[in-house]
Amino acid sequence: MDNSVLVVGGGIAGLALARALRERDIPVEIAERAVPGAGAGTAGLAINLPGNAITALTALGVGDGLRKLGRPTRRREYRSTRGRLLFTIDEEEFWGADAQPRCVRRKDLLALLGDGLDDARRSPASVRGVRPARAGAEAAFDTDEMQTYAFVAGADGVRSVVRGSVFGGGSTRESLLSAASWRFMAPNPGVDCWTVWSGDGGAFLLIPVDEHEVYGYASGIRGGPIGAEPSWLHETFRDYPDPVRAVLAHIEKDPATLYHSPIEEVRATSWASGRCVLVGDAAHATAPVWAQGAALAVEDALVLANVLAGGDWDTAGARYEAKRRARVTHVQTATDRFAKAAGLPTWLRNPLMPIVGPRVYRGAYESLRTVDLK
Repeated sequence: MDNSVLVVGGGIAGLALARALRERDIPVEIAERAVPGAGAGTAGLAINLPGNAITALTALGVGDGLRKLGRPTRRREYRSTRGRLLFTIDEEEFWGADAQPRCVRRKDLLALLGDGLDDARRSPASVRGVRPARAGAEAAFDTDEMQTYAFVAGADGVRSVVRGSVFGGGSTRESLLSAASWRFMAPNPGVDCWTVWSGDGGAFLLIPVDEHEVYGYASGIRGGPIGAEPSWLHETFRDYPDPVRAVLAHIEKDPATLYHSPIEEVRATSWASGRCVLVGDAAHATAPVWAQGAALAVEDALVLANVLAGGDWDTAGARYEAKRRARVTHVQTATDRFAKAAGLPTWLRNPLMPIVGPRVYRGAYESLRTVDLK
């Protein structure tokens, strides 16, 4: 039997876990479907990293490299469909200098996390099933190879093969906020901070990645279908302020970076079974209201690596879940609460935003400013 840990999935969660295990001298192997650097899917987009993501990535040992990527996010602005400022958040003051939120290109973050891990990768290598085995877990690869590992971690996202084969189905659900979203990159139309415009039809977010480019996210706010054709963006947001219309004009001429996808959440009742566990989105994907996908994934990786380094791998999964469950539940609850509030009509929601908005922000993030990664 192989004495190493198999990490299924080579995204943010998987690479973070592999790095954390390497730091603790635990042998690790990564099975990822795509060839590294292939640039498929969301690799050409960006990612918003709130303060607790920065804290976790720094604890992972990539803080110096991270500060060379993207751009810090010093302020948030919440605006109406007419451009009126409803309230603002000083993120630099809230998080502090050591945990300054940042928007970075996803491919750059993946390259940073994957640096030095090439020898740990089996790529392309799809795992088609995992099952518990005596003092370990057995993985079946799409090449018909079977191999037993001392421990298996499913870091393979919302449609996790590990979750499906070990924990069964029924854990995914459609987001309460919006059934789907559009993501894209565009020339910066003049925004200098995290800015969202929200109305009855939907929300349109722009975050500067540097002085020249923004990362964009657009979705509905009351559930229901979101058009899979770019025309939905133009029909929904054509009357929004100038920065939004400028981005829409660019998208119409150059739709290459547009990425449409459902917003699915994972509410798994268990993340651990014997020597098999789930980390990141495979365990607890949530709508990106509070941008916690990468943050929770890296935190998961650090906690699981520390638990495994402490020994007794038969109980490691249960101890890892016990340490992480309350924090994840807090994020899920805050996400659901925001989704319901966002569904209020603007005539009621907008007058409340200057008072309620900052409280909601603090309520979601206050407890995330500190974390026990041991």
